[in-house]
Amino acid sequence: MSQARSAREEGGARTDVRRRHDPEERGFASDNYAGVHPEVLAALAVANGGHQSSYGADAYTARLQEVVRGHFGPTAEAYPVFNGTGANVVALQAVTERWGAVICAESAHINVDECGAPERVGGLKLLTVPTPDGKLTPELVDREAYGWDDPHRAMPQVVSLTQTTELGTCYTPAEVRALCEHAHERGMVVHMDGARIANAAATLDVPMRTFTNAVGVDILSFGGTKNGALLGEAVVVVNPGAVRGLPHLRKLSMQLASKSRFISVQLEALLAGDLWLRNARHANAMAQRLAAGVREVAGVEILYPVQSNGVFARLPHDAAERVRKRFPFYFWDEAAGDVRWMCSFDTTEEDVDAFVDALREELGR
Repeated sequence: MSQARSAREEGGARTDVRRRHDPEERGFASDNYAGVHPEVLAALAVANGGHQSSYGADAYTARLQEVVRGHFGPTAEAYPVFNGTGANVVALQAVTERWGAVICAESAHINVDECGAPERVGGLKLLTVPTPDGKLTPELVDREAYGWDDPHRAMPQVVSLTQTTELGTCYTPAEVRALCEHAHERGMVVHMDGARIANAAATLDVPMRTFTNAVGVDILSFGGTKNGALLGEAVVVVNPGAVRGLPHLRKLSMQLASKSRFISVQLEALLAGDLWLRNARHANAMAQRLAAGVREVAGVEILYPVQSNGVFARLPHDAAERVRKRFPFYFWDEAAGDVRWMCSFDTTEEDVDAFVDALREELGR
C-alpha cells in the first residue's frame, strides 16, 4: 500500500499548528494586516485536491481570463503573479526597452516602496515628478516628457499612475483619459498600478473599465491582496499591441507560480461576482467613518481628501506614539507628525469607534 493511499484511508497525520496571535487584535497600519476573506478561503478549498496542470495551464487560470475580460474588455489577458511589486516590475518591463524610462509621481509606490526593484530588477529608469496630492496631470508629465532623441538621457516610454494614489486620492475617469491621450500623443504607453483599484471603483461608483480600458490604459497591475486575497495579483494586458515578451518576463522575474491555480482561483472569487466591490465599499466606508470621527478630535488635522480606504492625518508625535501602543499604525512622515490609518474589508464600526475614543483620550492628556 502506498504512503499516499495509507494516509487517505487513515485520515492522514495531523500537524500540530496552534494559533500564535490574538485574533481580537485590531489595527490601522495596513490593509495587508487583514486576514483572508472567508469566500476566498472557500475558493482555495474548491481548487484543492487532485492534479491540475502547472504554470498557468490549468482550468482556474483559463476561467480567470474570461472573468477579467468581463471587467477590462475583450482583448484583456491576465497574468497571475505573487505580489504587487512583481506585478509592477513585470508590467513595466513589458512596455519598455533597455534604454526606457517611466514617468511617475514622486510619491508612487514604484519609486518609494519597492526597494528600487523597477530599476534594479526591471532595468529601467524612473523619472519622478513632485505632486501636491499624489496625482499626475498632463502638465506634470511634461516636466519629464522630453529628450526622446537625446542618447544621453533615458527615453520616456511609459507614464505610470497609481489608482488610488499612495496618498489615498482618486483619479476621475476624465483625468485618466487626459493622461492617456497626452501620453499616447507623445508615443508613450500608460501603466496603472492598481493595488487599490477596487477602492477607486467603489469611490467613483463606476465599473473598473470606466477608468481603464475605456479611457486608454494599456496595461495595469490588479491588486488582490489588499482586497481580501491570501496572496496574488495579476498583470492585466489591456492593449496587446503595447506589450512584448510578458510570459518570458514573468518567469525571468521569478513571478510565475507553479501552482498558479491557487492564485487564479482567489482572483476569480473576487472578480466573478461582486466580492471585490463589497470589500472595497466596506473598507472605504470605514475610512469615511474614521475621518468623520477624528474631525471631532481637537489636535488632529486630516491632510488629504479621503477618497479610498486610508486617512492621512497630522497630530502631536507623543500622542501618536501612545495611541500606536493600543492600535498599530504607521508614521507617514515622522518628523512632521504625519500618520496613515488604513481600513480593511474586515474593519468594523466598533474598531473605528474604539480607535477614535483612544485618540480623543490620548490627545486630551
